[in-house]
Amino acid sequence: MSKQGLMHAAMVAAAMATVLTVDASEASAHHGWSEYNNQQSLTVTGEIQQVSSGNPHTTIRLKSGNKVWTAILAPPSRMERRGLPQGALKAGQTVRLVGYPHRSAANEMRAERITLGDRTVELR
Repeated sequence: MSKQGLMHAAMVAAAMATVLTVDASEASAHHGWSEYNNQQSLTVTGEIQQVSSGNPHTTIRLKSGNKVWTAILAPPSRMERRGLPQGALKAGQTVRLVGYPHRSAANEMRAERITLGDRTVELR
């Protein structure tokens, strides 16, 4: 193999290693859905306090009564495909979430559906 061929092969290998490393780090940041009790449906209505839109999931903090929930939504790309683009959720808005409570974190839920005004979006 020529020197140029070896350089090309090394660059391809380095690029593949980078892609695999990024995918592995994202996968390790993702938590399993088994942490949520899908046998117990939960509906929470409240005011959005904070929105974090990023991978692997969009997250909101929602104040409902005296409790502040951390709600795990869908990935931003899925939310956009389902009609809820980034920027549509803002602090101060009232939303209704339907989902499942976390098995051990009392203030966390996985949202399956979100209603904002008269629009309901399926997240899963």
